[in-house]
Amino acid sequence: MKKKYLFGPIILALVLFAALVFVPASWLAKLVPADRLEESATSLEPNMFQGTYLQSEMLSDPKYVPIYGSSELSRWDPFHPSNYFEATGADFTPYLVGKGGTTSIINDLNFATHAEELKDKQMVIIVSPQWFVKHGTDEQHFAPNYSSLQAYQLPFNKEIDEQVKRELMQRLMSYDAVQNDTMLYELYDAYLNDEEIKFNLLTAPAKAYISMLKKKDLYYTLIKDDPSNRRQSDKVKNKTWEELQAQADAYGEKRTKDSKFNIDYKVYKHKKNHIKEMEGKNKGHSYAESPEYADFQLMLDILKKADAKPLFVIIPVNGEYYDYTGFPKQGRQDYYNRIKKQIDDNGFTYADYSDHEYDPYFMRDTIHIGWKGWVYLDEDMEKFLQ
Repeated sequence: MKKKYLFGPIILALVLFAALVFVPASWLAKLVPADRLEESATSLEPNMFQGTYLQSEMLSDPKYVPIYGSSELSRWDPFHPSNYFEATGADFTPYLVGKGGTTSIINDLNFATHAEELKDKQMVIIVSPQWFVKHGTDEQHFAPNYSSLQAYQLPFNKEIDEQVKRELMQRLMSYDAVQNDTMLYELYDAYLNDEEIKFNLLTAPAKAYISMLKKKDLYYTLIKDDPSNRRQSDKVKNKTWEELQAQADAYGEKRTKDSKFNIDYKVYKHKKNHIKEMEGKNKGHSYAESPEYADFQLMLDILKKADAKPLFVIIPVNGEYYDYTGFPKQGRQDYYNRIKKQIDDNGFTYADYSDHEYDPYFMRDTIHIGWKGWVYLDEDMEKFLQ
Protein backbone atom coordinates (compact mmCIF):
# COMPACT_ATOMS: atom_id res chain seq x y z
CA MET A 1 0.00 0.00 0.00
CA LYS A 2 2.85 2.37 0.82
CA LYS A 3 4.27 1.92 -2.69
CA LYS A 4 0.98 3.10 -4.19
CA TYR A 5 1.16 6.25 -2.07
CA LEU A 6 4.78 6.73 -3.17
CA PHE A 7 3.96 6.55 -6.88
CA GLY A 8 0.80 8.64 -6.59
CA PRO A 9 2.56 12.06 -6.32
CA ILE A 10 4.99 11.08 -9.11
CA ILE A 11 2.15 10.16 -11.46
CA LEU A 12 0.31 13.37 -10.58
CA ALA A 13 3.45 15.41 -11.27
CA LEU A 14 3.87 13.74 -14.68
CA VAL A 15 0.24 14.40 -15.55
CA LEU A 16 0.58 18.06 -14.58
CA PHE A 17 3.83 18.38 -16.53
CA ALA A 18 2.20 16.89 -19.62
CA ALA A 19 -0.72 19.28 -19.24
CA LEU A 20 1.67 22.25 -19.06
CA VAL A 21 3.59 21.14 -22.15
CA PHE A 22 0.68 20.25 -24.38
CA VAL A 23 -1.88 22.92 -23.43
CA PRO A 24 -2.24 25.32 -26.41
CA ALA A 25 -0.54 28.70 -25.99
CA SER A 26 -3.74 30.41 -27.17
CA TRP A 27 -5.53 29.00 -24.11
CA LEU A 28 -2.88 30.41 -21.81
CA ALA A 29 -3.05 33.84 -23.47
CA LYS A 30 -6.77 34.01 -22.67
CA LEU A 31 -5.95 33.58 -18.99
CA VAL A 32 -3.69 36.67 -18.83
CA PRO A 33 -5.42 39.27 -16.57
CA ALA A 34 -6.68 42.40 -18.30
CA ASP A 35 -4.51 44.65 -16.12
CA ARG A 36 -1.32 42.60 -16.53
CA LEU A 37 0.17 44.87 -19.23
CA GLU A 38 -0.46 48.03 -17.24
CA GLU A 39 0.98 46.41 -14.11
CA SER A 40 4.16 45.41 -15.95
CA ALA A 41 4.87 48.95 -17.25
CA THR A 42 6.99 49.79 -14.20
CA SER A 43 7.71 46.34 -12.76
CA LEU A 44 11.17 45.96 -14.37
CA GLU A 45 10.78 42.20 -14.15
CA PRO A 46 13.47 40.31 -16.15
CA ASN A 47 10.90 37.72 -17.20
CA MET A 48 9.18 40.40 -19.24
CA PHE A 49 12.42 41.54 -20.95
CA GLN A 50 13.47 38.00 -21.77
CA GLY A 51 10.04 36.93 -22.98
CA THR A 52 8.02 38.22 -25.91
CA TYR A 53 4.33 38.19 -25.00
CA LEU A 54 4.05 41.35 -22.90
CA GLN A 55 6.39 43.33 -25.13
CA SER A 56 4.34 42.38 -28.19
CA GLU A 57 1.17 43.48 -26.43
CA MET A 58 2.81 46.76 -25.41
CA LEU A 59 4.18 47.52 -28.88
CA SER A 60 0.75 47.02 -30.45
CA ASP A 61 -0.91 49.43 -28.01
CA PRO A 62 -0.49 53.15 -28.92
CA LYS A 63 -1.02 54.05 -25.26
CA TYR A 64 2.47 52.83 -24.34
CA VAL A 65 5.81 54.48 -25.10
CA PRO A 66 8.69 52.10 -24.32
CA ILE A 67 11.80 53.44 -22.62
CA TYR A 68 14.72 51.09 -23.21
CA GLY A 69 17.60 51.50 -20.80
CA SER A 70 19.56 49.78 -18.07
CA SER A 71 20.00 50.27 -14.32
CA GLU A 72 19.00 53.97 -14.36
CA LEU A 73 15.38 52.93 -14.98
CA SER A 74 15.13 51.61 -11.41
CA ARG A 75 16.34 54.93 -9.89
CA TRP A 76 12.89 56.11 -8.88
CA ASP A 77 12.01 59.63 -7.71
CA PRO A 78 9.17 62.14 -8.37
CA PHE A 79 10.83 63.31 -11.61
CA HIS A 80 11.23 59.82 -13.10
CA PRO A 81 9.27 59.72 -16.41
CA SER A 82 6.96 56.97 -15.18
CA ASN A 83 5.94 59.09 -12.20
CA TYR A 84 5.94 62.45 -13.98
CA PHE A 85 3.69 61.47 -16.88
CA GLU A 86 1.25 59.61 -14.65
CA ALA A 87 1.05 62.47 -12.15
CA THR A 88 0.47 65.04 -14.89
CA GLY A 89 -2.22 62.99 -16.64
CA ALA A 90 -0.40 62.42 -19.92
CA ASP A 91 -2.28 60.52 -22.63
CA PHE A 92 0.52 57.94 -22.83
CA THR A 93 2.24 55.61 -20.38
CA PRO A 94 6.01 55.00 -20.30
CA TYR A 95 6.84 51.29 -20.40
CA LEU A 96 10.22 50.45 -18.87
CA VAL A 97 12.35 47.81 -20.59
CA GLY A 98 15.79 46.98 -19.18
CA LYS A 99 17.88 46.45 -16.08
CA GLY A 100 21.50 46.62 -15.00
CA GLY A 101 23.74 45.06 -17.64
CA THR A 102 21.38 45.69 -20.54
CA THR A 103 23.57 46.89 -23.41
CA SER A 104 23.34 47.11 -27.21
CA ILE A 105 23.74 43.37 -27.84
CA ILE A 106 20.73 42.62 -25.60
CA ASN A 107 18.70 45.34 -27.31
CA ASP A 108 19.76 44.02 -30.73
CA LEU A 109 18.25 40.63 -30.01
CA ASN A 110 15.11 42.15 -28.51
CA PHE A 111 14.51 44.55 -31.41
CA ALA A 112 15.19 41.83 -33.96
CA THR A 113 12.56 39.63 -32.30
CA HIS A 114 9.95 42.42 -32.40
CA ALA A 115 11.00 44.01 -35.71
CA GLU A 116 7.60 43.45 -37.33
CA GLU A 117 5.90 45.35 -34.49
CA LEU A 118 8.20 48.40 -34.49
CA LYS A 119 6.91 50.24 -37.57
CA ASP A 120 6.24 53.90 -36.68
CA LYS A 121 6.50 53.07 -32.96
CA GLN A 122 7.88 56.00 -30.98
CA MET A 123 10.31 54.96 -28.28
CA VAL A 124 13.08 56.30 -26.06
CA ILE A 125 16.48 54.57 -25.88
CA ILE A 126 18.86 55.64 -23.11
CA VAL A 127 22.51 55.14 -24.06
CA SER A 128 25.08 54.89 -21.26
CA PRO A 129 28.80 55.68 -21.73
CA GLN A 130 29.71 52.71 -19.50
CA TRP A 131 28.52 50.32 -22.23
CA PHE A 132 31.48 51.37 -24.36
CA VAL A 133 34.32 49.81 -22.42
CA LYS A 134 37.39 48.55 -24.26
CA HIS A 135 36.36 44.89 -24.54
CA GLY A 136 32.59 45.37 -24.82
CA THR A 137 29.88 43.60 -22.84
CA ASP A 138 31.36 40.79 -20.76
CA GLU A 139 29.79 37.45 -19.86
CA GLN A 140 28.86 38.65 -16.38
CA HIS A 141 26.56 41.30 -17.85
CA PHE A 142 25.44 39.37 -20.91
CA ALA A 143 24.29 36.07 -19.39
CA PRO A 144 21.70 37.37 -16.88
CA ASN A 145 20.07 39.58 -19.52
CA TYR A 146 20.20 37.32 -22.54
CA SER A 147 16.96 35.71 -23.77
CA SER A 148 17.14 32.09 -24.88
CA LEU A 149 13.70 32.40 -26.49
CA GLN A 150 14.74 35.40 -28.57
CA ALA A 151 18.05 33.75 -29.49
CA TYR A 152 16.31 30.60 -30.78
CA GLN A 153 13.88 32.68 -32.85
CA LEU A 154 16.67 34.61 -34.58
CA PRO A 155 17.60 32.12 -37.36
CA PHE A 156 13.94 31.92 -38.43
CA ASN A 157 13.45 35.69 -38.42
CA LYS A 158 12.68 37.01 -41.92
CA GLU A 159 11.99 40.61 -40.83
CA ILE A 160 15.57 41.81 -40.45
CA ASP A 161 18.32 42.29 -42.98
CA GLU A 162 20.16 39.05 -43.77
CA GLN A 163 23.62 40.54 -43.23
CA VAL A 164 22.55 42.06 -39.91
CA LYS A 165 21.15 38.69 -38.83
CA ARG A 166 24.41 36.94 -39.65
CA GLU A 167 26.53 39.53 -37.85
CA LEU A 168 24.29 39.33 -34.79
CA MET A 169 24.47 35.54 -34.71
CA GLN A 170 28.25 35.61 -35.01
CA ARG A 171 28.44 38.10 -32.15
CA LEU A 172 26.16 36.01 -29.94
CA MET A 173 28.30 32.93 -30.58
CA SER A 174 31.22 34.63 -28.80
CA TYR A 175 29.43 34.30 -25.44
CA ASP A 176 29.51 31.24 -23.17
CA ALA A 177 25.74 31.37 -22.68
CA VAL A 178 25.33 30.53 -26.38
CA GLN A 179 28.36 28.27 -26.70
CA ASN A 180 27.11 26.12 -23.81
CA ASP A 181 23.73 25.62 -25.48
CA THR A 182 24.75 22.92 -27.94
CA MET A 183 21.59 22.90 -30.03
CA LEU A 184 21.53 26.68 -30.38
CA TYR A 185 25.24 26.92 -31.17
CA GLU A 186 25.02 24.19 -33.82
CA LEU A 187 21.89 25.79 -35.28
CA TYR A 188 23.75 29.09 -35.67
CA ASP A 189 26.81 27.31 -37.03
CA ALA A 190 24.75 25.48 -39.66
CA TYR A 191 22.99 28.68 -40.69
CA LEU A 192 26.17 30.74 -40.99
CA ASN A 193 27.97 28.04 -42.96
CA ASP A 194 24.98 27.38 -45.22
CA GLU A 195 24.83 23.74 -44.15
CA GLU A 196 21.24 23.19 -45.25
CA ILE A 197 20.93 19.52 -44.27
CA LYS A 198 22.27 20.10 -40.76
CA PHE A 199 20.09 23.19 -40.33
CA ASN A 200 16.96 21.32 -41.44
CA LEU A 201 17.70 18.47 -39.04
CA LEU A 202 17.97 20.93 -36.16
CA THR A 203 14.92 22.99 -37.15
CA ALA A 204 12.26 20.62 -35.78
CA PRO A 205 13.74 20.24 -32.26
CA ALA A 206 14.59 23.95 -32.19
CA LYS A 207 11.03 24.97 -33.03
CA ALA A 208 9.67 22.52 -30.47
CA TYR A 209 11.91 24.13 -27.87
CA ILE A 210 10.74 27.60 -28.98
CA SER A 211 7.16 26.47 -28.40
CA MET A 212 8.04 25.36 -24.87
CA LEU A 213 9.86 28.63 -24.15
CA LYS A 214 6.85 30.63 -25.37
CA LYS A 215 4.61 28.70 -22.99
CA LYS A 216 7.08 29.30 -20.19
CA ASP A 217 6.89 33.01 -21.01
CA LEU A 218 3.09 32.87 -20.80
CA TYR A 219 3.18 31.01 -17.48
CA TYR A 220 5.42 33.72 -16.04
CA THR A 221 3.06 36.32 -17.49
CA LEU A 222 0.18 34.79 -15.54
CA ILE A 223 2.06 35.36 -12.27
CA LYS A 224 1.56 38.79 -10.77
CA ASP A 225 4.69 40.83 -10.13
CA ASP A 226 5.87 41.43 -6.60
CA PRO A 227 4.45 44.63 -5.08
CA SER A 228 6.56 47.63 -5.98
CA ASN A 229 7.95 50.00 -3.36
CA ARG A 230 7.87 52.85 -5.88
CA ARG A 231 5.53 55.43 -4.44
CA GLN A 232 3.75 57.77 -6.79
CA SER A 233 4.16 61.49 -6.09
CA ASP A 234 2.02 64.35 -7.38
CA LYS A 235 4.43 67.12 -6.31
CA VAL A 236 5.41 67.54 -9.99
CA LYS A 237 1.89 68.53 -11.07
CA ASN A 238 1.12 71.99 -12.49
CA LYS A 239 4.74 73.10 -12.67
CA THR A 240 6.67 74.86 -15.44
CA TRP A 241 9.89 73.23 -16.60
CA GLU A 242 11.87 75.96 -14.81
CA GLU A 243 9.96 75.28 -11.58
CA LEU A 244 10.59 71.55 -11.94
CA GLN A 245 14.32 72.13 -12.42
CA ALA A 246 14.40 74.28 -9.28
CA GLN A 247 12.41 71.64 -7.43
CA ALA A 248 14.83 68.93 -8.61
CA ASP A 249 17.79 71.07 -7.49
CA ALA A 250 16.32 71.38 -3.99
CA TYR A 251 15.44 67.67 -3.93
CA GLY A 252 18.98 66.69 -4.99
CA GLU A 253 20.71 69.16 -2.65
CA LYS A 254 18.85 67.70 0.33
CA ARG A 255 20.00 64.18 -0.57
CA THR A 256 23.66 65.00 -1.30
CA LYS A 257 24.63 67.56 1.36
CA ASP A 258 26.63 65.01 3.39
CA SER A 259 28.47 63.44 0.44
CA LYS A 260 31.08 64.29 -2.17
CA PHE A 261 30.60 64.75 -5.92
CA ASN A 262 26.83 65.45 -5.52
CA ILE A 263 26.20 61.74 -5.02
CA ASP A 264 23.03 60.55 -3.28
CA TYR A 265 24.15 60.09 0.33
CA LYS A 266 22.64 56.60 0.58
CA VAL A 267 24.86 55.54 -2.33
CA TYR A 268 27.87 57.48 -1.07
CA LYS A 269 27.61 56.01 2.43
CA HIS A 270 27.48 52.48 1.02
CA LYS A 271 30.30 53.04 -1.51
CA LYS A 272 32.46 55.46 0.50
CA ASN A 273 35.48 53.20 0.90
CA HIS A 274 35.34 52.10 -2.74
CA ILE A 275 35.16 55.74 -3.86
CA LYS A 276 38.28 56.56 -1.81
CA GLU A 277 40.12 53.67 -3.48
CA MET A 278 39.23 54.98 -6.95
CA GLU A 279 41.27 58.18 -6.74
CA GLY A 280 43.44 58.35 -9.87
CA LYS A 281 42.67 54.75 -10.84
CA ASN A 282 41.23 55.47 -14.31
CA LYS A 283 44.12 57.38 -15.86
CA GLY A 284 44.46 56.65 -19.56
CA HIS A 285 40.95 55.19 -19.87
CA SER A 286 38.64 56.03 -22.75
CA TYR A 287 35.21 55.18 -24.12
CA ALA A 288 36.36 56.00 -27.66
CA GLU A 289 37.14 52.43 -28.79
CA SER A 290 34.88 49.45 -28.09
CA PRO A 291 33.15 46.52 -29.85
CA GLU A 292 30.00 48.13 -28.47
CA TYR A 293 29.96 50.57 -31.39
CA ALA A 294 29.46 47.66 -33.80
CA ASP A 295 26.74 46.24 -31.53
CA PHE A 296 25.14 49.68 -31.44
CA GLN A 297 25.26 49.87 -35.24
CA LEU A 298 23.35 46.58 -35.48
CA MET A 299 20.67 48.17 -33.31
CA LEU A 300 20.50 51.19 -35.62
CA ASP A 301 20.29 48.92 -38.67
CA ILE A 302 17.44 46.88 -37.17
CA LEU A 303 15.48 49.96 -36.13
CA LYS A 304 16.01 51.65 -39.50
CA LYS A 305 14.74 48.67 -41.51
CA ALA A 306 11.77 48.32 -39.13
CA ASP A 307 10.84 52.01 -39.60
CA ALA A 308 10.88 52.59 -35.85
CA LYS A 309 10.86 56.13 -34.44
CA PRO A 310 13.42 56.24 -31.60
CA LEU A 311 14.66 59.16 -29.54
CA PHE A 312 18.16 58.33 -28.31
CA VAL A 313 19.27 59.89 -25.03
CA ILE A 314 22.97 60.65 -24.60
CA ILE A 315 23.66 60.35 -20.87
CA PRO A 316 26.73 62.09 -19.39
CA VAL A 317 28.91 60.93 -16.53
CA ASN A 318 29.46 62.63 -13.18
CA GLY A 319 32.26 64.94 -14.28
CA GLU A 320 33.64 65.69 -10.81
CA TYR A 321 33.86 62.03 -9.89
CA TYR A 322 35.39 61.03 -13.24
CA ASP A 323 38.03 63.76 -12.85
CA TYR A 324 38.75 62.41 -9.35
CA THR A 325 39.36 58.92 -10.77
CA GLY A 326 41.67 60.36 -13.43
CA PHE A 327 39.46 59.35 -16.35
CA PRO A 328 40.55 61.79 -19.10
CA LYS A 329 38.02 64.33 -20.36
CA GLN A 330 39.14 63.57 -23.91
CA GLY A 331 38.27 59.90 -23.42
CA ARG A 332 34.73 60.98 -22.57
CA GLN A 333 34.42 63.67 -25.23
CA ASP A 334 35.60 61.29 -27.95
CA TYR A 335 32.74 58.98 -26.97
CA TYR A 336 30.16 61.77 -27.04
CA ASN A 337 31.33 62.88 -30.47
CA ARG A 338 31.44 59.37 -31.90
CA ILE A 339 28.03 58.21 -30.63
CA LYS A 340 26.29 61.40 -31.78
CA LYS A 341 27.84 61.10 -35.23
CA GLN A 342 26.79 57.44 -35.44
CA ILE A 343 23.19 58.33 -34.61
CA ASP A 344 23.25 61.31 -36.98
CA ASP A 345 24.66 59.26 -39.83
CA ASN A 346 21.75 56.84 -39.50
CA GLY A 347 19.13 59.58 -39.59
CA PHE A 348 17.84 59.30 -36.03
CA THR A 349 17.09 61.92 -33.35
CA TYR A 350 18.86 62.31 -30.03
CA ALA A 351 18.67 64.36 -26.84
CA ASP A 352 22.21 65.39 -25.97
CA TYR A 353 23.05 65.81 -22.28
CA SER A 354 26.80 65.48 -22.67
CA ASP A 355 27.33 69.10 -21.53
CA HIS A 356 25.76 68.37 -18.13
CA GLU A 357 28.73 66.50 -16.65
CA TYR A 358 29.24 69.20 -14.02
CA ASP A 359 25.60 70.19 -13.54
CA PRO A 360 24.75 69.52 -9.85
CA TYR A 361 21.94 67.01 -9.31
CA PHE A 362 21.72 66.09 -12.98
CA MET A 363 23.22 62.73 -12.05
CA ARG A 364 22.07 60.79 -9.01
CA ASP A 365 25.44 59.15 -8.43
CA THR A 366 28.56 58.48 -10.50
CA ILE A 367 26.81 57.10 -13.61
CA HIS A 368 23.00 57.18 -13.23
CA ILE A 369 20.78 60.01 -14.40
CA GLY A 370 18.34 61.29 -11.80
CA TRP A 371 16.49 64.26 -10.30
CA LYS A 372 17.33 67.21 -12.59
CA GLY A 373 18.37 64.88 -15.41
CA TRP A 374 14.94 63.28 -15.39
CA VAL A 375 13.34 66.73 -15.71
CA TYR A 376 15.32 67.36 -18.90
CA LEU A 377 14.28 63.98 -20.24
CA ASP A 378 10.62 64.54 -19.33
CA GLU A 379 10.64 67.77 -21.32
CA ASP A 380 12.41 66.25 -24.31
CA MET A 381 10.08 63.25 -24.29
CA GLU A 382 7.04 65.50 -24.25
CA LYS A 383 8.35 67.52 -27.22
CA PHE A 384 9.31 64.35 -29.11
CA LEU A 385 5.94 62.68 -28.60
CA GLN A 386 3.90 65.76 -29.45
